Amino acid sequence: MPAAALKPKPLPTQSTARRSVPLDSPYQPLAKRPLPAGRPRDWYVTHNRRLKAMRLAIALLDSGVQPGQARNETIRTTAELIGVHPPSDTTCHMVRALMRYSR
Repeated sequence: MPAAALKPKPLPTQSTARRSVPLDSPYQPLAKRPLPAGRPRDWYVTHNRRLKAMRLAIALLDSGVQPGQARNETIRTTAELIGVHPPSDTTCHMVRALMRYSR
C-alpha cells in the first residue's frame, strides 16, 4: 500500500470547501497607514470605498457566496459580521463587480 494512502485527509480550508464555511471571528484588520496628503477629497472617498468593497468581496467569497447570490442584505449582514460599517448601494454594486471579476 502506498504511503500516501495511509495519510489522513486534511480538513477543507475556506478556499477548498465544497459548501460554505462560516467566517472566522473576531476579524482583525491590518494595521492602518496614513494616506498620502494633498489629493482631492473624492480620491480619498473612492479609495476607502474600494478598500471596503475588497474586504467584503473577500469575506463573501471565503464564505461560499456566489456573485449572483450577493444581494445588498447579504453584503450588509457580512459587513456587520466582520465589523465594517454598513455599505452604501454603490459599494454593494462594487462588491458584486469585484466578485464577478475574481473568477
